[in-house]
Amino acid sequence: MTRPNILLLCTDQQRFSALAAAGNPEISTPNLDRLASQGALFESCYVQNPVCSPSRASLMTGRYVHSHGLWSNGVALPPHERLFTKALAESGYDCGLVGKLHLGACFGGRTEARLDDGFRVFRWAHDPYRGSSENAYHRWLRASRPELYAAALDPSSDVTFDSMPTEAHYSRWIGQETIDFLRHDREKDKPFCFIANFFDPHHGFGAPNEYLDRYRPDSLSRPATTPDELATKPPIFAEASARSYAGHAKGFAEYTPEQLQEVKATYYAMVSLVDDEVGRILTALEEEGLAESTVVIFTSDHGEMLGDHQLMLKGPMMYDVAVRVPLLVRWPGHIAAGQRRSELVQWVDLAPTLLEVAGLPAADAHQGTSLLGLVTGDGTWTRDWALSEYRDSGHPYDPPVHTTMLRHEDWKVVVHHGAPTTDRARTGELYDLARDPDELTNLWEDPAHAQTRVAMQELLLDVLVATEDRGARREAFW
Repeated sequence: MTRPNILLLCTDQQRFSALAAAGNPEISTPNLDRLASQGALFESCYVQNPVCSPSRASLMTGRYVHSHGLWSNGVALPPHERLFTKALAESGYDCGLVGKLHLGACFGGRTEARLDDGFRVFRWAHDPYRGSSENAYHRWLRASRPELYAAALDPSSDVTFDSMPTEAHYSRWIGQETIDFLRHDREKDKPFCFIANFFDPHHGFGAPNEYLDRYRPDSLSRPATTPDELATKPPIFAEASARSYAGHAKGFAEYTPEQLQEVKATYYAMVSLVDDEVGRILTALEEEGLAESTVVIFTSDHGEMLGDHQLMLKGPMMYDVAVRVPLLVRWPGHIAAGQRRSELVQWVDLAPTLLEVAGLPAADAHQGTSLLGLVTGDGTWTRDWALSEYRDSGHPYDPPVHTTMLRHEDWKVVVHHGAPTTDRARTGELYDLARDPDELTNLWEDPAHAQTRVAMQELLLDVLVATEDRGARREAFW
């Protein structure tokens, strides 16, 4: 059988509910909805960390955070870790990437160190903002629209990189680079694996006016919270509500109610911009005669609090809006259209899935499970839990914050670790998602649920042992 092409489309900071097909009537995502209707939509896909780099490392290696070692933004993936794209390239795939990768430090104008990643085409641009000279978007913008590039760098100008006109926007650039690869740049005698990493809907919050005009802030739902919610939750959330990112970014408490609605409208506008680019990419696939022979995956690296629980952005939060993301998979003729899968799946499952699609075995180091049998009907699914780990993974807190989440069936436990991990007090969260899907009622201290809490913590210990890296081969009995 001819091996299929692979097209992985990934956004940054898009929570599961930022998708009309997920049941959100407020947002317009017709192209993503069409993609979902033509394949499988996973309703319970969890990432392995609620911030960028550790989560992306789990995608690319198929391994949990405590195994691959990239535990925080600003930490480099150890060079011995193997990316699934390297295995694909070695087997004859033409591999390419445009946009963000974030498997190493990028702060302060750094250029992310290149790994042995298998990409023949590598058009890296960490984000749309001023930074590394290796930012391919900036080089393109400076050459094609020098007046906009100069204006965006001028502090006195109203032009920003977030609010660029659509034709010059970072998301449009990602879409066009992907289309150019499909039409011109791929090696046409080989199957391809191309990864398009959009930066939207990551903050700062901004979008072209034509997309902002699609949404009325006052018509959108208000944040999911209760007036006294922070009093019932671990203390770190009150800190993060006052100031996000350990004091480095604006917190929920600093927004007016009207500003929160404007942020939500802008966030939706950013998603709609990406949706239009996905539509252009899917059209190019069809026009090039590639739609039937290409597996298309759409997903995101983590979510966004967006005012829910009186929090903004991301950090040591394990709410579903932070760690549950869209996952759409289409493969005509192999994956039946219109599937909605409720099984608990994870980002570590994607690497072994894509290798199986390409006819390759999963690596011994992979800790996820291929989803292919699940969506083709050729396999069974037995894993009923999902794990996410935060190890002071974003801007560092003082004292450090370490949290671990386990989702099992309809229950979620989040341990906020104490001594000897950190000087913070040990506390936690426990949610009954069947009765409390918005995670507003913390049952951690509820005596009526003490037995459930203990059972979930014991299962978490077993999961942590099960996911340890025991890849070193036993050569003899001693």
